[in-house]
Amino acid sequence: MSELRVLTAAKIVTVDDRCPSATAVAIRGDRIVAVGSLDEVRSALGDAEYEIDTTHANDVILPGLIDQHLHPILGAGTLATEVIATEDWVLPHRTYPAADSHDSYLAALRSAHERLPADEWLFSWGYHSLWHGELDRSILDSISAERPIGIWQRSCHEFYLNSAGLQALGISEQTRPDDPDVAATYDVERGHFWERGFFAHVFGQVAAHLFSEERLRRGLHQMVEYLHRNGVTAFNEPGAILVPGAWELYTEILGDDDTPFSSYFLTDGRGPAESGVSHDETLARAERDLARAPSGKVSFFEKQVKLFADGAIISQLMQMKDPYLDADGNPNPHHHGEWIMPPDMFEERAKLYWDNGFQLHVHVNGDLGLELVLDTVERRMRENPRPDHRTVIVHFANSTEDQIDRIARLGCVVSSNPYYPVGFADKFGQVGLGPERADVMTRHASVLARNIPLSFHSDLPMGRSDPLVMMSCAVNRVTPSGRVAGPEQRITAEQALRAVTIDAAHSWRREHELGSITAGKIANLTIVDADPLGVDPLDLDKISVLATVHEGRWYPVPAEARASVTALSARQLSDVERAELSDGRGCICSVGHLLVDALAG
Repeated sequence: MSELRVLTAAKIVTVDDRCPSATAVAIRGDRIVAVGSLDEVRSALGDAEYEIDTTHANDVILPGLIDQHLHPILGAGTLATEVIATEDWVLPHRTYPAADSHDSYLAALRSAHERLPADEWLFSWGYHSLWHGELDRSILDSISAERPIGIWQRSCHEFYLNSAGLQALGISEQTRPDDPDVAATYDVERGHFWERGFFAHVFGQVAAHLFSEERLRRGLHQMVEYLHRNGVTAFNEPGAILVPGAWELYTEILGDDDTPFSSYFLTDGRGPAESGVSHDETLARAERDLARAPSGKVSFFEKQVKLFADGAIISQLMQMKDPYLDADGNPNPHHHGEWIMPPDMFEERAKLYWDNGFQLHVHVNGDLGLELVLDTVERRMRENPRPDHRTVIVHFANSTEDQIDRIARLGCVVSSNPYYPVGFADKFGQVGLGPERADVMTRHASVLARNIPLSFHSDLPMGRSDPLVMMSCAVNRVTPSGRVAGPEQRITAEQALRAVTIDAAHSWRREHELGSITAGKIANLTIVDADPLGVDPLDLDKISVLATVHEGRWYPVPAEARASVTALSARQLSDVERAELSDGRGCICSVGHLLVDALAG
């Protein structure tokens, strides 16, 4: 077979303004050589020997789809446990049905307990109090007083243990942290630990059991299959979580020749801050991370770091300017956000990394948290101006229009999770945020109106790592109740496609290599059975991925995997329902199956 191949398609969506649409692309080795019509590509190749591949002549080729931000260890760890969540999770070789009440949640947990061998921990992920009711140590003891039970809350920022689990990990009132702010997130009596109380004082003990080599290996293999069938050709983990043995498994499994995507990592700026090590040691740790893998299929980004502002949106622990609300719409004095890195710690670490030339990726969810981040960037620019610093506002759940003006003025970029309003606006509108704030989570249209680069991420397992579903969420913004959350914040399919291709690459400083079908770039492609820019927006999440090309190598998606994804589209909307969900300008603003299963794997 010739090293030079020409792939033909009904349409190639290049995401390159110089040649927005084509029907042929030439690939040599791992690089794109030419793009255009078949005649134009033939002309560009001249007398070179090449083969024409018409396997997908009737299909559509996209740039290799990108998940800007996910967590392989969390995705592997949570989805290899007993998944009991608010929606069905359809994973390779197993489906976990949803639980939508306290009784159905406990029934599923009890069933899992009864199936397990007596000497195993019971771990489950997906619990959320707004769907599943209250949970604490005594309730878990009613499931089993002898078996250790660990429940990872849906956000992965909270954890619950029964009495046997506390005993197995050596956690008691005597191990309570001395810092009163951290101790406030460490409740032994209820077996509940969250944010700093969990990450700094419980996660390490739990990880030894939750992330066993067998569980992690099984979860990573499942994740590889799952990402491939969804067309992902590259992802990044910001703030690499490296429990013992994880990097070796990443190298083995994610770095395998048969793995059809690239895995990128950047260093975590939080751990050193919590442990109080010196600035020199902090920077040395970042350099050691890079030295693990400066290039290749599994590699660290150079001089990029993850920082953390406030708490998790899914737990409603983000820091908000205005009070949280109770179910009657009144301010709730008992509900408040948390800082993951307190403001003084955040300021100190942001300055350290900024002054040493790092690109900052900052986890932030509340509008008060965003204010902290923007104030910090403004101080950094005033004291030590840096052109094209490209600070990434990560998650971007809650914001104001004035803050988006500041994001543009300061030269930051946004990477948003488009699932937030789809999955949570209904519940958060009833409790916590109220409908006005809940509906405008992730103000995508406002960001793009200021020409701010916008990318999308799943934050797997927080959302489904499926770029076409992420596009659907942003274009349609339909909640499980069937209404549109913040219709003015919907964006076009073309804008959404950029968010999972070229603008995702831009947030990594890889736009010269990835994100579009352009001569000279890496040959990463995703082949689908319909044009996402041409289908009814309601049908974006019904498009099937047929194959991917990663660095010039072909990876077909097995037919049985495509069939399982297609089965996720639950019901078809009638013409009347489609008309009712139209905004009156010909723009359909729903998702066909109302996205009840929008996180299904």
